[in-house]
Amino acid sequence: MSFSVRRAETRDIPAILELLRQVNRVHHDGRPDLFRLTTKYTEDELPAILKNVRTPVFVCTEEGGRVLGHGFCILQRPENTRLQHDVLTLYIDDICVDEAARGRGVGRTLYEHILSFARACGCYNVTLNVWSCNPGAMRFYEELGLVPYKVGMETILK
Repeated sequence: MSFSVRRAETRDIPAILELLRQVNRVHHDGRPDLFRLTTKYTEDELPAILKNVRTPVFVCTEEGGRVLGHGFCILQRPENTRLQHDVLTLYIDDICVDEAARGRGVGRTLYEHILSFARACGCYNVTLNVWSCNPGAMRFYEELGLVPYKVGMETILK
């Protein structure tokens, strides 16, 4: 199967919203105490995100143009460069492959494109967060060679 990855366009917004619903469902099912059933971004917010050079969004499509996955990214620099080196990071804010297309290489294709983009921008690293209630995503990222660089921990106060 042949896939292509490109910058998302406004015509992709309906497909992106569906993917945002799918990824939110996974998070809501895993942590209903933290996640509402909604989308991370609204239809009204997406055009500005897609146009912003600091927040590149990519879509992976199959022949015919159907969107199979997305990757929301943010170009970041440390806020306190007194403590940290001033490096450019590409943070993957949200990545999702359509439930019907999982296991076909869409996620890997999307991730490899994001890595190439980050290299071309002169980024030092690519980072992302993954919720521990999503072990499938953790395994996927580990298979791609990602390793933990910091760990968030919590105590729930009732």
